[in-house]
Amino acid sequence: MRLTSEAGRRVLPLYFVISVTTLAYGQEDLLAKLGKTLEKDPGYATATFKSTRVINSQSIETLSKGNLDFRISHRFGRINSGSYNFFGLDQATIRLALEYGLTNSIMVGVGRSSFQKTFDGFIKAKVLRQRKNENGLFPVSITWFSNTAVSTLKNGDVTVDGNSLYRYSFAHQLIIARKFTSALSLQVAPILIHQNLKEPGDKSNDTYAIGFGGRIKMTKRVSINADYIYRLPDYQNKLYYNSASMGVDIETGGHVFQLHLTNSQGMIEQMFVSRTDGQWSAGDIYYGFNISRQFKLRKK
Repeated sequence: MRLTSEAGRRVLPLYFVISVTTLAYGQEDLLAKLGKTLEKDPGYATATFKSTRVINSQSIETLSKGNLDFRISHRFGRINSGSYNFFGLDQATIRLALEYGLTNSIMVGVGRSSFQKTFDGFIKAKVLRQRKNENGLFPVSITWFSNTAVSTLKNGDVTVDGNSLYRYSFAHQLIIARKFTSALSLQVAPILIHQNLKEPGDKSNDTYAIGFGGRIKMTKRVSINADYIYRLPDYQNKLYYNSASMGVDIETGGHVFQLHLTNSQGMIEQMFVSRTDGQWSAGDIYYGFNISRQFKLRKK
């Protein structure tokens, strides 16, 4: 697929809006909110990760009730694309999303990716929380995630044009995480991806995978994150590779900035779990970032 810088130019005004919002709302510190949460729920593990994403992967976290998260995810082109493309910086793929906390345990979201012109919607719910208090001991937190995506890319495929259901795909995962210390958090997630339309090389419509993610907190506001998706051998399409990403989370007031390197261009599960076409060893690396800005829509 050809990439252009048009998407990057269109999204620049959004970055400006986000920056202005930082000045207007910077005093609303996420750490202060975290402190209040700790007082409210003593004995429960909180802030296992800084964001609802590790990098590409969903984290164990959900939004608090009444919180709206405006999220911009951006990937430049491949670093090995050469100096003519300024090593990928001339190219851009973006995803814009709105996510909302229905309750303190359930959130929903919708997004639109420029990659394959894809719309997606999801629901994410906490099932169990890590705790050590009067209610007993439970060593991990567990969250369920499901989404639906539809590609609207016009590709001239007669099969797809004849039946729009072929454009749909689905993802499900059970995320299991543990906050070992205030600095170290790890998670694992069995994942199922279902594509209504198989591509050449697909052994079935389903891809089974296991996701791994982790965070090492360096300071109160900075952490190093990594995630890796291992596709089970019996369900691997040999045209694609396992997704691997690493980066840094930086919290500044009401924002979380995530800066990272990844071999995945797509930013939803259907893309980076089963359709990652880059190899780290070949230099197929995308520099990217996520910007998350939360707004409180409901009073306590």
